[in-house]
Amino acid sequence: MMQLTVLGTELQLLPEKAIYIDRWQSLLVSDVHLGKSETFQAAGIPITNQVNQETLDRLQMLCLKTQPKTLIILGDLFHSRFALVQDVVDRWTDFLNAVQVEVKLVVGNHDRALLHQFKDLAIKCYSNGLQYDRLLMSHEPSPQAHTLNICGHIHPCVRLKTRLDNLRLPCFYWEHAKNLLVLPSFGAFTGSYEVALTAGTIAYAIAEQAVIPLEK
Repeated sequence: MMQLTVLGTELQLLPEKAIYIDRWQSLLVSDVHLGKSETFQAAGIPITNQVNQETLDRLQMLCLKTQPKTLIILGDLFHSRFALVQDVVDRWTDFLNAVQVEVKLVVGNHDRALLHQFKDLAIKCYSNGLQYDRLLMSHEPSPQAHTLNICGHIHPCVRLKTRLDNLRLPCFYWEHAKNLLVLPSFGAFTGSYEVALTAGTIAYAIAEQAVIPLEK
């Protein structure tokens, strides 16, 4: 775990690709992308459905570990309109029954076409972000003056290259000048975007059960 304090908000960066904010007893994750395998299947590409359960099992373990009152998902909970098949809905319902938390979804680009269906899934939706004091939670980056912006969407990773190794690790990506912190994608079946380290940026790389700050 790595602890940061930005504009008076204390953040715990967790190696499980999530942030816990004790002040509001809130757990933040982003880009879960449930039903991505079903979306591929609808296009005739055989992908195992087990990836959904793997993602939800990790999220359930994390909720049981941190005991949040609120789970805030920073966009892209589901992958597409093909994602909401009965099996995916049942697995989501089983997850909710197991953790008993309030779920708030900051609507992402993959979620927008599904909004009319979310009312049946015990999800409160926020299309324009979610703000607590000087903290703005959004799906896409939305930096504002005197505000900490935590977002997802980018799926950041950082490359570690030496003479012997060439690794790409998921990371939290911090831009100091913008007070912008980007979460790694939480879903088990998501791609990643390699971010560049420049002056004023830090990649908090996730390796095993450690969060390691890397800067230029």
